Amino acid sequence: MRRSPSCLALLLTLALALAAPARGQSWDFGQRNTDLEPAFANQTRAPRLESGVALRVETLAEGLDHPWGIALLPEGGYLVSERGGTLRHIGADGAASAPILGVPQVLARGQGGLLDVALATDFASSRFVYLTYAKPMGEGLSATAAARGRLSADLRQLTDLRDIFVQTPPSPTAAHYGSRIFPAGPHVWITTGEHASPRERVLAQDLATSYGKVIRLMADGSVPPDNPFVGQPGAAPEVWSFGHRNIQGAARRPGHSQLWTLEHGPQGGDELNLIERGANYGWPLVSYGQDYSGAPIGSGSARAPGLTEPRYFWDPVIAPGGFVFYRGALFPDWQGDIIAASLTPGGIVRLRLSGDTVVGEERFLYGQMRIRDIEIAADGAILALEDAAEGRLLRLTPAPQGQTRP
Repeated sequence: MRRSPSCLALLLTLALALAAPARGQSWDFGQRNTDLEPAFANQTRAPRLESGVALRVETLAEGLDHPWGIALLPEGGYLVSERGGTLRHIGADGAASAPILGVPQVLARGQGGLLDVALATDFASSRFVYLTYAKPMGEGLSATAAARGRLSADLRQLTDLRDIFVQTPPSPTAAHYGSRIFPAGPHVWITTGEHASPRERVLAQDLATSYGKVIRLMADGSVPPDNPFVGQPGAAPEVWSFGHRNIQGAARRPGHSQLWTLEHGPQGGDELNLIERGANYGWPLVSYGQDYSGAPIGSGSARAPGLTEPRYFWDPVIAPGGFVFYRGALFPDWQGDIIAASLTPGGIVRLRLSGDTVVGEERFLYGQMRIRDIEIAADGAILALEDAAEGRLLRLTPAPQGQTRP
């Protein structure tokens, strides 16, 4: 087929764009789905940051089956979970191991499967690893679950694996598992979703269930006595906060004790939340987004008395995955900034905070790939998991001045 000169020029322009380093974007946010007003300045569409940084993108490992979570091993290399039900060790050279033995059986359907992986705070001595997964509960039902096991010294097997948390009640819907896990000192935080269906999502407001909640447990799965609903009749004692939709990012800010989360909204209304003890975050009573049908959520309002506001929201969405607060040497001007994964439109989102308020946003790899999780390597490089049937573990570093290719 003969191509016109204008067509060839367009193809050349696209090829050069794909070959260039990933620079921070001066992008069009796109049309909002709602006209709901933010509660305070910079709660959405904060000023666009222009760092001038270009990212050099290297592939450390490829051929991964929808990788979901990554954990850095102190002896070097990484643990990476694959949604189909496999946990692998990836060496510093990018070589992927055979599947690690002892992983729990998962429901690998819809959004379910083997999900997050994290190391215990005392991993160096205990060898404990945490996994979250869609636990099959019989008759097509499943639940978000978290398990803890010991990783053998040869990195080939998990032993003494047992569940420390199983969401109740089990669900017929293989969606919105939440499922980020974050060990912190003597505690472990687990996020859950509300399984998406209109019949089930209302359970995010029901304290008797663990749908749409942030869960706080001791490292062994026991309930801390200072959890906010301990002793309250009809309330699940493991609940720390409620009224969430589908939390897929969780991290603690350096020098602070609070947990921050990233939560999927519906059509619009993705949220960055500062998690407070016993707080209600409003889903599905209110939202800055709307239903996929175009119908309003709950009351049709973005807020109501007694409900906690998100610190930031996106409309249209970024479909967030995991995130970190950056600490490292390679991006010295980004200390303390949020580096977040985006599934839709895809790429990396950087947020700058002043106090608890977002004051700037920058995007990289915009629309180029689905990123599920983020970690920071020991040298300060950003590690990113590409969510795809042939997914990759990527290493992102500043591109040298004048470099034209990643």
